[in-house]
Amino acid sequence: MAKNDNRRANIPTGNVNQKRGQSQISNGTFVYSKNMSIAELSKQLNVPVSEITKFLFLNGKMFTINQLLDDENIGLICLQFGYDFRKEKIVDEENFEDLEIVDKKEDLKPRPPVVTIMGHVDHGKTTLIDAIRNSNLVASEVGGISQAIGAYQKEINGQKITFIDTPGHEAFTAMRSRGASVTDIVVLVVAADDGVMPQTVEAIDHAKAAKVPIIVAINKIDKEGANIDKIKNELAKFDIISEEWGGSNIFVNISAKKNIGIDRLLDAILLVAEMLELKANPNRYAIGTVIEAKLDKGEGPKATLLVQNGTLTFQDYVVVGTAYGKIRRMTNEFQKIIKSATPSTPVAVIGLSEVPNAGDHFMAFPTEKQAREIALKRKLTKIAEERASSSGASLDDLYNRIHEGEIQDLNIILKTDTTGSAEAIKASLEKLSNDQIHINVIHTSAGVITESDIMLASASKAIIYGFNVRPSAQIKAKADLEKIEIRLHRIIYDLIEEMQDAMKGMLKKEEVEVTTGQAEVRTLIKISRVGTVAGSYVTSGIIKMGEKVRIIRDGIIVYDGKIASLKRYKDDVKEVKEGFECGITIENFNDIKELDIIEGYEMKVKE
Repeated sequence: MAKNDNRRANIPTGNVNQKRGQSQISNGTFVYSKNMSIAELSKQLNVPVSEITKFLFLNGKMFTINQLLDDENIGLICLQFGYDFRKEKIVDEENFEDLEIVDKKEDLKPRPPVVTIMGHVDHGKTTLIDAIRNSNLVASEVGGISQAIGAYQKEINGQKITFIDTPGHEAFTAMRSRGASVTDIVVLVVAADDGVMPQTVEAIDHAKAAKVPIIVAINKIDKEGANIDKIKNELAKFDIISEEWGGSNIFVNISAKKNIGIDRLLDAILLVAEMLELKANPNRYAIGTVIEAKLDKGEGPKATLLVQNGTLTFQDYVVVGTAYGKIRRMTNEFQKIIKSATPSTPVAVIGLSEVPNAGDHFMAFPTEKQAREIALKRKLTKIAEERASSSGASLDDLYNRIHEGEIQDLNIILKTDTTGSAEAIKASLEKLSNDQIHINVIHTSAGVITESDIMLASASKAIIYGFNVRPSAQIKAKADLEKIEIRLHRIIYDLIEEMQDAMKGMLKKEEVEVTTGQAEVRTLIKISRVGTVAGSYVTSGIIKMGEKVRIIRDGIIVYDGKIASLKRYKDDVKEVKEGFECGITIENFNDIKELDIIEGYEMKVKE
């Protein structure tokens, strides 16, 4: 523990009778605490490995000797060889998200409420967030909806409120559910000129499951066709009843666009928070949840953390999911560097060993050695679990195989620009599973498509989906060599729709995207009245004047547009071939950086 640091570590409560990983046989019952391999189970049961593998094989199950067995298969093996079985969960620092932390009453201090804003797409959730933050989020969002999760604090009359922003489209059910699990209060946004929609009902269900109070914000009251009583009647069917009607839910009429009723809504939040008497102990090592995470070009893995108990400080050692690290910098939503974060505070941190997943839990530890060892154990467990995967099919012949009566497991590897998007897309794809096909997302992560992704796809017969990321020319070549299908998208709706069409046999094959060439930016030249000229070297194919291009930075698409000018020395040219240098300007884009990749592409009819 650091010098002059009087924070207490998070110690699990209750009695722990077994050390993690130990198993025992008691009165004919095999008692274990974690999933294990055939080799480990063979030793514990004193049954030869060959007997176990033979039993599994005869039951249509193929396992390697070191592959992790799940609870079902452990149970089947135990019964086959004359043992009852029981799994006992051992809670310790390795699975710290299950720790039950009990603080002394005198150590608890008031904390700000954590509020999640939920609502149907187009009902004005993002505009409300915009009004609260006095910022402009709407214009920057692709597809008109939030595609990531953020967190921020607002101070009202000296009292802070922490807001978590969750996307409002049905594709983000899992993210809304996760948001509700860390929140104290839900603000449900319903448009006065529309009504209760499927996503509204889902938001209500998640809030009720999390047992958190719901404040209803009836938005767009200034619009023609607004009917407040209609909204109240519809919500009453779901047991969301206003105080005026004898219920327990506060209803606030607002117009986020015209900034009407926002102060009343904030007052309502503070009133509910006061009734909840929210408290936490700042005098212990922090524990909390990842709100968002991504790979930043200049700073490496970067995560937004919500501190739920304890205090997180600069230079703390943390385990975040399966990652660990020493916090090198901690900033608030205004990019201001801070040295500590108390309960209910969202912070962005850098210094982690890898990009964690949105929804992962984190915990701070006194020493780097302890954090590193715990992260390694958690990672090994996760890798062992991910290795169990079955064969799949290509997207193009998926419908034919279904039509022939085959029940399919379709394996998918998902790579995205942020972990928030990865979680949402994964949940949406798996939701499409039916009696004929099971969509199995075997691996998800934020970052570029790598050679290891290609090898995993080859081994598990998986399709790779990329969202807002692009593979390099070398990775494309590797994928072609291994005959791995890579499908790329920028809009989540399109990705989900493509999978639905494939399952229905309606996959659109008329047009395919063809990459014409790539150029690497080697130097930047600023010219007045022209802008930034990218001094580039064509690394593959041909770069053509006026063609569509995308700017790729560390594998992530940062802009999609077209070439405005193409020069060789001082001369305008129509095209530049591989191995030659050129000067390129991009239409309506000046934020070009050295080492960016300019990729030309065109759409062609597939033969």
